[in-house]
Amino acid sequence: MKIEDFEDILYEKEENGICTITFNRPERRNALSYVTFLEIRTALDDMEKDKNARVLIMTGAPEGRAFSSGGYFNIKMLTQIQKEIMKDIDLMDIAQKKMCMKFWNFNKPVIAAINGFALGGGCEIALACDIRLASERAKFGQPEVNLGVIPGFGGTQRLPRLVGKGHANELVFSGKIIDAEEAGRIGLVNRVVLHDQLLEECLSLAQMISAKSPVAVRLSKESVNNGVEMDLDKGCAYELDLFSLCFTSSDQKEGMEAFLEKRAPKFTGK
Repeated sequence: MKIEDFEDILYEKEENGICTITFNRPERRNALSYVTFLEIRTALDDMEKDKNARVLIMTGAPEGRAFSSGGYFNIKMLTQIQKEIMKDIDLMDIAQKKMCMKFWNFNKPVIAAINGFALGGGCEIALACDIRLASERAKFGQPEVNLGVIPGFGGTQRLPRLVGKGHANELVFSGKIIDAEEAGRIGLVNRVVLHDQLLEECLSLAQMISAKSPVAVRLSKESVNNGVEMDLDKGCAYELDLFSLCFTSSDQKEGMEAFLEKRAPKFTGK
């Protein structure tokens, strides 16, 4: 798939290293499709190879009133698929393993600018991002139980790790939808901002991150995401290994020299 052929998303790259992926199916409230998954994966692959790209912002076309409303399946199709082959179909492999896990293991930080409904797979994509900022108008939910299924893009795994088992169970078991204030209270989002200021806040944060050492930011993400799955002793040992690795980079030398010389550092990501 070629970037110029994208239909379901908009992919923009700025000179300051900030990239944006926008779900662009407003007539369907930015619902997900097989094409959406493939396009996102292609955009992530492109950004991952781009040495000038430093931070990714994920958002939804505003006229769709949603970040993404999910809706990733043709329900009629699901009724005809046997459970024995469901786990092997390419759609699930693309969505869970090659897209959501790609966000999780991505070599650059990902900020979700949640500007409306984030439901089902849309919520799960937000959960796979590193930082979540929500508009006051945002709504969140994992309503899959209403269809007789469970979240399938990692929602049952990431949600309890983020908000705790009790809050996750309540959302997944009931399928209820919560507002941005409740999402902020339970820790599903980092913070809630005025709707008209959401992208401005995300861009400000992205600019702050993009000015830092790409090497240090990447290793910080690895340390947090991998270390949190370890016990404290192993996690601290892992952190120390990555800390030591920083000293093999040009960014470390530049950062410390700039500090001693009382000037702004010029990080190259090497």
